[in-house]
Amino acid sequence: MSAPEAAGARSIHVLTLTPFYPSEHDDAGGCFVAEPLDWLSKVGVMNAVFAVQPFYRAKTRARQSASSEEWLRYFSLPGGLGLPTAGAFLYARIVARVRELQRSHQIDLIHAHAPLPCGHAAMLLSAELGLPFVVSVHGLDAFSTEQVRGRAGEWCRRISQRVYRSSRRVICISEHVRERVLEGTGPTCRTSVVYNGVNAELFSPGTEPQSGKPIVLSVGNLIPIKGHALLIRAIAALAAEFPAISLEIIGDGAERSHLEGLVLELKIADRVRFLGRQSRQQVAAAMRRSSVFALPSRYEGLGCVYLEAMSTGKPVIGCRGQGIAEIIQHGTNGFLVGPDNERELTLALGMLLRDDMRRRNLGAAARDTILERFTLAHQAEILARIYREAIA
Repeated sequence: MSAPEAAGARSIHVLTLTPFYPSEHDDAGGCFVAEPLDWLSKVGVMNAVFAVQPFYRAKTRARQSASSEEWLRYFSLPGGLGLPTAGAFLYARIVARVRELQRSHQIDLIHAHAPLPCGHAAMLLSAELGLPFVVSVHGLDAFSTEQVRGRAGEWCRRISQRVYRSSRRVICISEHVRERVLEGTGPTCRTSVVYNGVNAELFSPGTEPQSGKPIVLSVGNLIPIKGHALLIRAIAALAAEFPAISLEIIGDGAERSHLEGLVLELKIADRVRFLGRQSRQQVAAAMRRSSVFALPSRYEGLGCVYLEAMSTGKPVIGCRGQGIAEIIQHGTNGFLVGPDNERELTLALGMLLRDDMRRRNLGAAARDTILERFTLAHQAEILARIYREAIA
């Protein structure tokens, strides 16, 4: 008997509507949406998943999974100009399918990930079918006005405001993100912070011995805001003191050629490895073999990779003023440096690499932080409570 049944509570059925979801060729994409679902089922929440993508993107093949998921394509105009209308097109594409699902499974709630397009579609479905909905906000661009400028951006802002105000709850991945939502909607908007959970079994501390060579690891899309150039310069500054130091970078993006050029310019090509996109298993293995994890991102709602590195028992360096600063207590379970502050980053890396005991203590404290508050089980329990409140 499940815990909800034992407590006399019935199971609830949620339709998860998301543009982010793991696929056959990318098990990391949207893992923050997919991984809590098994844990939600343990607390009486059954999910059907509609993973959606615009027709102009390459067709995605679903992975082998135990959950009920469908990949659905919908019409949308390419680029930022298409974003304000994408939700309406998505609604038109899926409304008949949702009616069918409602008849066979009795949907209690829609959980939309991101206000555009899924939140907009959920708002229209709610008006048409009488289904309540909640919406998650996964980044700082809560109104899509950074992604889309001009009149189209203002249109995005107005639709996002309507979505947030119409939802039963706006679920934010950090207080930092919640502040952005409330700035644009006013204090009466109902919000909750639900931090992303970590698969603490996959991202567990390693038992294999360290090689003795210091490895700094960074994981993230190769775009300017992630701070990889800053990190590469810090590694170059430390090379004389740590002759065996190396930097591993997991991720890909438009900045890769620029970063490779910077590595050549600084004459540290033998110390830096660009590993491209990696599977979840490969990322976990890289975290276990690393000495320090660093991602000096200056625009981060939270950052799952910080939590995952902490879960593997590694000291983590993030930036002050970002979502991760709500988790890292500087000097206790990780380090925080100023955004775009190369000197501070270099000093923090050097301090950690010189002191094996401090690295171990910080890593152990980081692992304890995750186990105490930030596992998938913690996330699922909080989400289940919000769902039940939303349909009460």
